[in-house]
Amino acid sequence: MPTLVLLRHGQSQWNLENRFTGWWDVGLTDQGIAEAIAAGQRIAAAGLDFDLAFTSVQSRAIKTLNLALESMGRLWLPVTKDWHLNERHYGGLTGLNKADTAAKYGEDQVKIWRRSFDVPPPPLAPGGDFDLAADRRYAGIAIPTAESLKDTIARVLPYWEAAIAPELKAGKRVIIAAHGNSLRALVKHLSGLSDDEIVHEEIPTGQPMVYELADDLTAISRRYI
Repeated sequence: MPTLVLLRHGQSQWNLENRFTGWWDVGLTDQGIAEAIAAGQRIAAAGLDFDLAFTSVQSRAIKTLNLALESMGRLWLPVTKDWHLNERHYGGLTGLNKADTAAKYGEDQVKIWRRSFDVPPPPLAPGGDFDLAADRRYAGIAIPTAESLKDTIARVLPYWEAAIAPELKAGKRVIIAAHGNSLRALVKHLSGLSDDEIVHEEIPTGQPMVYELADDLTAISRRYI
């Protein structure tokens, strides 16, 4: 029975400041660091172990994974980093305070941008403070200007099928440290949630989610530890 652990990164500085983050690289707070270490301790206490790990190319997820693995004594495990596991791109909302944005555009509009399944936020203008065109991590990649949850799922699931699912089917034990929306893409797929159900799914920072999977990788059970 394949076992998969999903771990959203610990609290980031922009989580604390209530700002839209998306693809922008933001570090962990002291609380986020503590959450990551505690996550690894809880995973070890539950008797779980891994053969390999996957994460995004964003520092908050990478550091969360490293801290969790270090607290398990597993910092040596092979890790694959890939942009397909990045957070949803929040486009023109990147860097904005969520409360200020609601005051400017109205709470209903911001709720649509944040919680609808297929409505993306306004696109990110080129050449602005949060333009990633010159970031080496994304060389040769068509960086999105904004993404809905549907768009995020459309890039996460092909990567899942190509890179991660075969490892699980081969009997490998896997942990994925990523982001709220890229993990929601996986939860929707594994748990068979509807488009409406997934928009109400909240994934807390730094709390390991354990999936027990059937051989075809459909979910038998899901729990937090």
